[in-house]
Amino acid sequence: MNLGNILTVYLKELRDSLRDRRTVMSMIIIPTLVMPLLFFVVGKVATGVFSKAKNEVAAIMVIGAENSPGTVAALEASPRLRIVPLTNDWKNQISEKQVRAAVEIPADFDATQERGEAPVVLMYSYEGELKSRLAVNEVEKILEQTRHDRVQAELSARGLPAALVEPFTIKWENVAPPEKVGGNKLGGLVPYMIIILCFTGAMYPAMDLTAGEKERGTMETLLCSPVARVDIVLGKFLMVLTSSLAAMILSLTSMGLTFAFAGRIFSEGKGAAAAETGGSMAMIDPMGVLWVLAMVMPVAVLFSAVLFTVALFAKSYKEAQSYVAPMIFVVIMPAIVGMLPGIDLNARLALVPILNLSLVCKEMLSGVWHWQYIAIIFGSTCVYAGIALALAVNMFKREGVIFRV
Repeated sequence: MNLGNILTVYLKELRDSLRDRRTVMSMIIIPTLVMPLLFFVVGKVATGVFSKAKNEVAAIMVIGAENSPGTVAALEASPRLRIVPLTNDWKNQISEKQVRAAVEIPADFDATQERGEAPVVLMYSYEGELKSRLAVNEVEKILEQTRHDRVQAELSARGLPAALVEPFTIKWENVAPPEKVGGNKLGGLVPYMIIILCFTGAMYPAMDLTAGEKERGTMETLLCSPVARVDIVLGKFLMVLTSSLAAMILSLTSMGLTFAFAGRIFSEGKGAAAAETGGSMAMIDPMGVLWVLAMVMPVAVLFSAVLFTVALFAKSYKEAQSYVAPMIFVVIMPAIVGMLPGIDLNARLALVPILNLSLVCKEMLSGVWHWQYIAIIFGSTCVYAGIALALAVNMFKREGVIFRV
């Protein structure tokens, strides 16, 4: 192995890759500009849709309106609700989103309460539909206020204190430090994004430097040079690794700046949730971010080596795509599992590739340091990466793989 030859091959591949539009798109343009722009646009649209739905006057129907004129009057007084005439197909109208909700007031509603009984008010909605849920929330808030006013009036009439039905109040206060709060909110998303970016950043260079060169007929020219096979494969591998890390770092930097500015923009009058997200980015433990980047390094090596090996078997760029594209699902599934609540890091999961990175990154971003697990994860991932890199070198030395027909 000659470090000078490896560096020569690496710089040659780097120059060629920077001249290739596909590589520049996957390594620089998409991570730096396209993905943050998509996040910004989607966030802006989502904020606008939610704000519009929240400010919409929801049409509702009241079943048994004659049973409690006072309750109906309270519903009519709300600026967010509009009572429409009741029809026989009210259930279908809710399903068709023509009406957002319906309220059923039981017979003798007021008289039943006068007797000391507790009648049941039923609310009908379209479960999972945003505008229907907002309408039900508004109706529920009005009914709760009506019930509270009635209770207070009854207590006052009997000369009883208001605290009789509410002897104490409940308040909550956060005791976790800001970095743990921010890490808990975004700790699952950040490693997921890192994993996907590392993988996709290595995909196109890996295919171009193997199957692409076979298709263009430049692989034979490179193999005829007085450079050992191991130097060639390591030089190419370093180029794939560079692309993977560059795509990840550029994308995270760009998205971090996007979230910071977007949080301020969305928080102007509306979009408190977006402001909360932007604040969470600022509250993530900086030391955790640095350790996440350190933990990503062997995973990037693993991805680069595996993609290089798989793409090496293909005879053409198109064939390499058919081999590599399904692998993204193998990468996504463990990353998604790591985002699920209740999945905690332990010694057994610390040996599972990708999942272990997702779990430990979530902990580190929250300021929690399980050093024994960190050591196990880093060590095991380095072993996996070493095996994958050794396999890539071995495959590149086989004539049957390089010149497969």
